[in-house]
Amino acid sequence: MVHPVKEIVHQHDHHINLAWSEFLFAHDRKFNDSSEHTTRKNIFSQNHRLVNSHNRANHGYKLALNHLADRTDEELKALRGRKPTLEYNGGSVFPYSEDELKTVSLPINFDWRISGAVNPVKNQASCGSCWSFGTTGTLEGAYFLKTGKLISLSEQALMDCSWGFGNNGCDGGNDYTSYQWIMKHGGIPLEEEYGPYEAMDGFCHTDEVKLVSPITGWVNVTTHNERALKMAIFKHGPISIGINASLRTFGLYSNGVYYDPQCKGSEADLDHAVLAVGYGWVNHKKYWLVKNSWSNNWGNDGYILMEIKNNNCGVMTTPTYVTM
Repeated sequence: MVHPVKEIVHQHDHHINLAWSEFLFAHDRKFNDSSEHTTRKNIFSQNHRLVNSHNRANHGYKLALNHLADRTDEELKALRGRKPTLEYNGGSVFPYSEDELKTVSLPINFDWRISGAVNPVKNQASCGSCWSFGTTGTLEGAYFLKTGKLISLSEQALMDCSWGFGNNGCDGGNDYTSYQWIMKHGGIPLEEEYGPYEAMDGFCHTDEVKLVSPITGWVNVTTHNERALKMAIFKHGPISIGINASLRTFGLYSNGVYYDPQCKGSEADLDHAVLAVGYGWVNHKKYWLVKNSWSNNWGNDGYILMEIKNNNCGVMTTPTYVTM
């Protein structure tokens, strides 16, 4: 006679083993030795349980065993390279009054991708360079609004060259320190001219290439203000934002409107830089449309819908955009 508990355990192990094999094949994962293989499989098994229990509970968004499903906490932390901003960042005040924000007519749904102002999702790989992608994303959007042309700017140039302004390449940085560097040097190179993104710190060689997309300054969108951020996106293009991306539910997000009550959003909680490219309303939930830089294997083709409620994960805490 089959023992029911043993049978359940056997079936569970079979499911895990099958999912693990599929994961290894899909992401071409190979390990140095059996000890690393065991460690990775244990992490994957924990995430397998989380994904299945979460998706059964109907939270309004789904998780998936994506390419990060076997990464250690330290490896995931290394992807989140936004440094806390504990002082005034030098930006201008948001140029709209409360009365203007109340009276202006804004669309219910808005998405800059439809207009062609947003490049395809990029991949920062195993490097804490998210800050450089948030920066280039908002510059590319501003340049598009000014010229009607979409260009791809070099994250690698920011990583290699802006150390003197407080950025630390793969070990983290900020949008506003990047803006300072861009202002001082009169622009930033195109990706195709400077060379491809390397996911590692390199030698600065901006003297060999032309700099484009000069900026005149940057603006701090009024903090914790939904109408202000919607107005900023609608009028000024994609916005650089800091978020709290430390929760496993964020790392394994797949689709739906993301909301995790554990996701705090104060300045000290913000550890990842991303790009807000739109906003909208679906299934009675208001959301921000956010572009990540963890490849299109992550999330919904590289994007996440983040619920506006309670400033979850801090989307409205420190948004900035540039002026040209």
